[in-house]
Amino acid sequence: MAQPSSRSTLIDYCKRQLGAPLLEINIADEQTEDLLDDAIQYFQERHFNGVIQTFLKYKVRQVDIDRARGRGAADQVGIVTTTTSATIVGVSTTFTFEEDSNYLEMPSSVIGVNKLFHFDGSNTVTNNMFSVKYQLFLNDVAFNLGYAGILNYAMTKRYLEDINFALTTEKQIRFNQRQDRLYMDMDFASMTVGDFLVIDCFRIIDPDDHTGVYNDYFLKRYLTALMKRQWGQNLIKFQGVKLPGGVELNGRQIYDDGQRELDIIREQMTNTYELPPLDFIG
Repeated sequence: MAQPSSRSTLIDYCKRQLGAPLLEINIADEQTEDLLDDAIQYFQERHFNGVIQTFLKYKVRQVDIDRARGRGAADQVGIVTTTTSATIVGVSTTFTFEEDSNYLEMPSSVIGVNKLFHFDGSNTVTNNMFSVKYQLFLNDVAFNLGYAGILNYAMTKRYLEDINFALTTEKQIRFNQRQDRLYMDMDFASMTVGDFLVIDCFRIIDPDDHTGVYNDYFLKRYLTALMKRQWGQNLIKFQGVKLPGGVELNGRQIYDDGQRELDIIREQMTNTYELPPLDFIG
């Protein structure tokens, strides 16, 4: 019973931390559900245990190429036109903007994208027998394996990979979580049907699928503090009202205690539980 494994058991746990059933926690069920949603969202977007790094594979289709190839094609599939007008110096002027639909619709569970890999064989040294890289690789195999041994072969192969990395630019991408769109600033005409895009991204962990999230220590503390602050806020309007027996509700004190706990927890999130910026990793 002490280990929550669902929404209802987590809410019951937090109420017990606030004094239930000895005390009546004056929070409406609708408010509690909203607070739980906010706590889970905060946990998923900020806590390193709220997400998982994964790789999604997408197979390029002809409809993707047609939609994103933009102007210059036989038709204007995928072109989005936006028109605005304004009066400048007494003259009505129309402005027309065009935008390519060069994006993929991402699953709503994806909250961040690190990198995009385009696997069409162009990044391998053995894809095209007439390419310079292939000829260097072939010569490398014949010479190094026959005369210099595997060590020199491995060093030369790494050198070729470094050249490929230096000459092949990374795919420029833009991702917006609220749109669920991964924009790819690249020439879609250079892609071929059947190519694979591998997306290095972060996906949220759904607590309904992985119920251990409900028992996370940080989430339990955070939701308890949110409920305490909401409890105090609900009671503030009764400040100074004496109940039978001379009891007076101190909503302001409960609210301030909840806010103080939230400040401490959020500081711990920043200092302990958040993933560091990419520039500081490694």
